[in-house]
Amino acid sequence: MEFCIESCTKEYKQRFLKHYDELKWLYLELYQNREDMFRSLCRSMYGFYEGRNVSLKSIDCERLENPEWYKGNQMLGMMMYADAFAGNLKGVKEKLDYLKECNVNYVHLMPLLDSPEGKSDGGYAVSDFRNVKPELGTMKDLELLAGECHKRNISVCLDFVMNHTSEEHEWARRAKEGDTEYQKRYYFYENYDVPSEFEKTVPEVFPTTAPGNFTWLPDLQKFVMTTFYPYQWDLNYWNPVVFNEMMINALNLINKGVDIIRIDAVPYIWKQPGTNCRNLPQVHSIVRMICEIVCPGVLLLGEVVMAPDKVVPYFGTIEKPECHMLYNVTTMATTWNTVATRDTRLLRMQMDIVNRLPKEYIFLNYLRCHDDIGWGLDYLWLMQFGIGEVSHKKYLNDFLTGQYLNSFARGELYNSDPQSGDARLCGTTASLCGIEKAVYERNEDALERAIRLDLMLHAYMLAQSGIPMIYSGDEIGQENDYSYHENPGKRDDSRYLHRGKFR
Repeated sequence: MEFCIESCTKEYKQRFLKHYDELKWLYLELYQNREDMFRSLCRSMYGFYEGRNVSLKSIDCERLENPEWYKGNQMLGMMMYADAFAGNLKGVKEKLDYLKECNVNYVHLMPLLDSPEGKSDGGYAVSDFRNVKPELGTMKDLELLAGECHKRNISVCLDFVMNHTSEEHEWARRAKEGDTEYQKRYYFYENYDVPSEFEKTVPEVFPTTAPGNFTWLPDLQKFVMTTFYPYQWDLNYWNPVVFNEMMINALNLINKGVDIIRIDAVPYIWKQPGTNCRNLPQVHSIVRMICEIVCPGVLLLGEVVMAPDKVVPYFGTIEKPECHMLYNVTTMATTWNTVATRDTRLLRMQMDIVNRLPKEYIFLNYLRCHDDIGWGLDYLWLMQFGIGEVSHKKYLNDFLTGQYLNSFARGELYNSDPQSGDARLCGTTASLCGIEKAVYERNEDALERAIRLDLMLHAYMLAQSGIPMIYSGDEIGQENDYSYHENPGKRDDSRYLHRGKFR
């Protein structure tokens, strides 16, 4: 056997051999029989297994004995920005008793790896996968925080951005300097011929603020693929070096004590000319197998923004499992549609779909998160009631930004496109439920109604099948934070409206 498995521990050898044939077959099929790269990956995997501390290996063993440990109704999550919640990672550690008082046993720390100020996309443009932002602390602080969380039976979730790096990442800097080896880690083109072919089939993510899927680099006289923003360069997973190095980055984070890896922008990872470069399955099964071999107690959470019945393939199959958990994005958006319209028909229909899915499929349910609310509703279904997509989106945005007559909500638009009329929505749960408006107007009756609505929505979320996830601040009814308008680095991004400091 190419990899010297005989020198490994019995425990690791057993797990490795269980997945070896399939892992090798998938990898070599993907990377044109690059056995040298496969052997390198195997060596790295065992190195991280050996470097995994005794406490984490003990957790792995416990979860292997109870593989459904995250299912049932015992999990309650909270997502937060470390700086907004407590200043830095040490501050979060000091507030763990508060989280336990809230019965939280799953904490999702929003992106905290090093990223450039002003071009970070909220931390999703990573410039260094091996270091925490200096203002938040160090990798050692993250490791100590995870250890304290485990003592309190709190699982730690962290984002891992697989699709792209910041233009200031070392690989991108080397590529800018003309190093062709590093240019091969991205999608570089000397003219617009290939990019133009991609543009025929690949939709734009941000057609208003970042149109197109490629950016021209004058200094290099080349185009580079940038699906999201010009400063986020898409990684080329056709290159096995990229896959291996990114798996090393992921395992390094996991060995700091991370229990759940949230794979950001899962559908975008693999690029294939002639397709929409969405939902292509090439790398997902391999990622899960690597984790099951090295760190079997770790879960994969996929960020897939589609209807529940459409995201099912991301769970994989019994033979080839992929993500352990996925977000229930559609129910979140449809819940706010119901708030604005007082019409439950669409919500009932979509909940029927969710409830028909196998109970093994675990969804994370939430009312609000760090991101905007996009109105990806089932407009074909709504059409039978005479509800048109453009007019309905306008109504929802008008109502939830307080522009509609008698609206109680206070939100702001995100990525508004004046030509198409399309836009997304931002705001905290409390402000969208009317608490902010009622407090401002000193209307006791309106405040009571708003609080009841807020509590009802959270009760509804908690009652759904899956894992409920609270957005930090929602548990105390925190209102919108308009101070971002005064911050030059944030004022162009209305998502900071609901990313205010915990108070």
